[in-house]
Amino acid sequence: MNSSTPDVSINRPRFPHLAEEVKTHVPTAQAAFYLNRMSQTLRVWACYQNGPIRPVLVHGRLAWPVAEIRRLLQ
Repeated sequence: MNSSTPDVSINRPRFPHLAEEVKTHVPTAQAAFYLNRMSQTLRVWACYQNGPIRPVLVHGRLAWPVAEIRRLLQ
């Protein structure tokens, strides 16, 4: 690799494949990754309650249901 070419894989989050996810809910960044959206888009959905998926609050943080993410992507 050329030294002038940045390695973008360094900044890319590493999440398990959606089919391998065992948790029932995931945080906003992970849900956004699966849905190919920006995290802020999901936060807007939560704020205005107008998105295709509704999160739940867990200790003041948004948690997105994996089953609904899978359903949406089918």
